[in-house]
Amino acid sequence: MIPVEAAPSGRATHNLLLTPGVAAGLIRDGATVAVGGTGSLLQVPETLLAAVEQRWGHDSSPRGLTVVHVMGLGDHQGRGIDHIAVPGLVDRFIGSHFVLSPRQQAAIAGNEIEAVALPAGTISLLYREIAARRPGLFTDIGLDTFVDPRRQWGRMNARTRTGLSEVVTIRGEEWLFYPRFDIDVALLRASEADTDGNISMDDEAAFGDNLAIAQAARNSGGLVIVEVKKVVERGAIPAGRVRVPAPLVDHVVVTDYPNQTPITVADPRRTGVAANTLTEVEALPFDHRKVVARRAASELHDGDLANLGVGMANGISYVALEEGFLDRFTLTVEQGVFGGVPGVGLDSGTAINPSAIVDMPSQFDLYDGGALDFAGLAFAEIDQRGNVNVAAAGGRPIGPGGFIDISQKARTIVFCGTLRGGGLKVQMGDGRLAIETEGRYPKFVREAQYVSFSAERAHRRGQRVLYVTERAVFALTAEGVELLEIAPGMDLRRDVLDRMEFTPLMRSAPKVMDRRLFLPAKAGIGPRPRRPKTERQYT
Repeated sequence: MIPVEAAPSGRATHNLLLTPGVAAGLIRDGATVAVGGTGSLLQVPETLLAAVEQRWGHDSSPRGLTVVHVMGLGDHQGRGIDHIAVPGLVDRFIGSHFVLSPRQQAAIAGNEIEAVALPAGTISLLYREIAARRPGLFTDIGLDTFVDPRRQWGRMNARTRTGLSEVVTIRGEEWLFYPRFDIDVALLRASEADTDGNISMDDEAAFGDNLAIAQAARNSGGLVIVEVKKVVERGAIPAGRVRVPAPLVDHVVVTDYPNQTPITVADPRRTGVAANTLTEVEALPFDHRKVVARRAASELHDGDLANLGVGMANGISYVALEEGFLDRFTLTVEQGVFGGVPGVGLDSGTAINPSAIVDMPSQFDLYDGGALDFAGLAFAEIDQRGNVNVAAAGGRPIGPGGFIDISQKARTIVFCGTLRGGGLKVQMGDGRLAIETEGRYPKFVREAQYVSFSAERAHRRGQRVLYVTERAVFALTAEGVELLEIAPGMDLRRDVLDRMEFTPLMRSAPKVMDRRLFLPAKAGIGPRPRRPKTERQYT
């Protein structure tokens, strides 16, 4: 018998462990850097990004980086991608979401750094095409939206002259084609590394696209640098828990930032490593956000596979829990999470007591192929055709995140938000709604600035689309937006029609919204009957 050492990786001895400063020094001028992370500071290499910022402050290098990241990577307080959002240090951002990073937003809005916004799934899936050295990514996600080259091409400011895609026709169908490019450096975050370089993510609330990024950098001839909480001995990480194998990892840095998210240091209920146990979460406060979430939740069906975006739509899960039907459908999060109660705010991208966690590219495969029965999503603007903008508002670049992937293929979409924005305050009592302070600006506008959801495309595909606000409910029709319902206590002319930039269709007098939605007690709502099996295959 020949003995075999525990969990051999086959990786030669090398200078695996580096200080953050030395690791930052490996990034060359003009490099294309892929930064891992899946939202807020979830899996974001905070220590490495801070080290790059410190290097720039010391010797003004590296210069001219192209930085690629899928989700918004920040906490509104300067952590995450804001460390490196400096003109000169970065020439171009390619990302899907910028709203969590005020320094990055300001540089883009100020025309100081180029920025291309793409659907989150497009970037995540493109990493796999880069890894496989295929020509690039072919996808229909984003056609007829602002990322289409025939529109804004994903460009978020005037400084950005070119996008990444081209429209191609294959067998009579249009596709967006994104050619592959090389990744020179990958900056990733995980939980543990062993002394060979095998990487685990046991303390992370999602797996993200770390493996795909590492493979893309490895096959591009680039460097893979992983930030971890601790280094353990060879064999201490069982093979089944290795998420990035040692041969893909060049260097490891130990972080001094332990958090799972900006507001959660460590919550084992979110990691999926141990079996779920009974837990409790706070109910949503009784306000207009809860009214919108309740009305949206009433559109769910038994057995639905659903996704909830950030913002007001996220409250749908809490309403379902409170009303006692959360277990009658499956919620998913684009970061790769199935089941549980999705996190809100800066805990977004996680879930309490998930039933499964997969990698993010695989989740987007599922979404892009049309598996979602229901999507609850936020909006910044809705225009008279029914188009929706989430990519920019008030001159601030936001980006679409996973919005385009989710909205383009879900069978039922409920857009959730307020009729007007900016300081809106309402009162609710006795099953009625009253406007205490009106919002300063309209969100139902004549023309959406950045089309993130194409109403015409949705109508052609037969998607069911509702727009739910605190005071009215609208639906998408072939002719545009139709008003269906109005909240009890609202005056149609004063509180709805005069507060919009266009007049919606009204084939009949709008119905009064269910008064139970406007009472503090449980509303007594539940899901609709299971969808027919014939609806479950996307065409």
